[in-house]
Amino acid sequence: MKSDLHKVLHPIAGRPMLLHLIASVAELAPQRTMVVVGARREQVEAAVAPVGAEIVHQAEQLGTGHAVAQAENALGGFAGDVLILYGDAPLVTAATMRRMIERLHAPDQPACVVLGFRPADPGAYGRVIADADGRIAKMVEFKDASPEERAETLCNSGVLAVRNEDLFALLARVSNANAAGEYYLPDIVMLAAAEGRASAVIETDAAEVAGVNSRAELAEVEAIWQAKRRTRAMAEGATLIAPETVWFSYDTEVGRDVTIEPNVVFGPGVSIADGATIHAFCHFEGATVGHGAEVGPYARLRPGAVIGKRAKVGNFVEIKKSKLGEGAKANHLTYLGDATVGAGANIGAGTITCNYDGFFKYRTEIGEGAFIGSNSALVAPVTIGAGAITGAGAVITRDVEPDALALVRPEQTAKPGWAKRFRETMLARKKAAK
Repeated sequence: MKSDLHKVLHPIAGRPMLLHLIASVAELAPQRTMVVVGARREQVEAAVAPVGAEIVHQAEQLGTGHAVAQAENALGGFAGDVLILYGDAPLVTAATMRRMIERLHAPDQPACVVLGFRPADPGAYGRVIADADGRIAKMVEFKDASPEERAETLCNSGVLAVRNEDLFALLARVSNANAAGEYYLPDIVMLAAAEGRASAVIETDAAEVAGVNSRAELAEVEAIWQAKRRTRAMAEGATLIAPETVWFSYDTEVGRDVTIEPNVVFGPGVSIADGATIHAFCHFEGATVGHGAEVGPYARLRPGAVIGKRAKVGNFVEIKKSKLGEGAKANHLTYLGDATVGAGANIGAGTITCNYDGFFKYRTEIGEGAFIGSNSALVAPVTIGAGAITGAGAVITRDVEPDALALVRPEQTAKPGWAKRFRETMLARKKAAK
């Protein structure tokens, strides 16, 4: 990855890969979730601490079998199923995990269940040789496979389900006598077979087990995730005019009859209510958009932005930690920060709330039905009363009472002929300078 950030913490849809996987695991309500860590362990430990995962340390990296073996003491006395997953393969779904556990408890009682897939290019993946019923005859790493075995297209993803009472007994017999000198987890399948206990493979789509080992692969997995999320949004009743240009976050909520135009980005913490329209080239993060509201084009909603029912946010408007009331409008070239805008209020073009003095933030309160003139600067803390009007170009530094008119600018004066005389003087000066 060529990164200071641990590989499994690189984000997909705004959430670290590892946390995607842990969230899917959580749907199975596991008794315990354990994360095996090695290099840069402090980064991973900090990331998983909020979700309550247990940590197991692998001091040396001697292969996948060795990694799993580090959990033996922690799992001592546990009676149940163990599902082994990989932090850099974040797209494995809870549904697939359930299928693996169910297959483990099928009438034929396989020793292990392996998750297989058929990639377009099998490359250097380990191969799974199985019959039509999925019973595994042989599993072999690519480096150790014969030409005939390499011709098999069913590959081993590495994801595996096994009973805890079998797992560590089998791992204890795994050898590192192979081309890489590592302890391979898949070897337990053949060790069980030597005892007369067959294992089984179930298949999934290659995209679900896509792994990340480079920035390019990270982008490929992001594209897979986004494509599925866009399909889900449309299936749930949203219209995406150009789906491939809309980017969702892992937690984006989109209601029915929402229209999303091209080139829209949703960061974490965004909720879009039914009937809203999101015009092109908008960016959202930590924002809530109400029923029937309209946003954009070219709008930016930052954390804490709340857009009320049927409110309108227009082009080149930025809103942060502010609430726009029902039916209120901020249609052009505006910044609203740390503000509350009442229902039906109109924010004129070029208006800004001056919410920061270099040390502290302050709030601006704008009442219902107020009309803020174009190019107004509202210097917080300040309150504009309900129904009040501020004249264009006003710099408001004191509260404005309800239904009042606030004018903060000198009276306009005109000097006849001044502009002509000015031009003539300056042209003469310029000519003399040559």
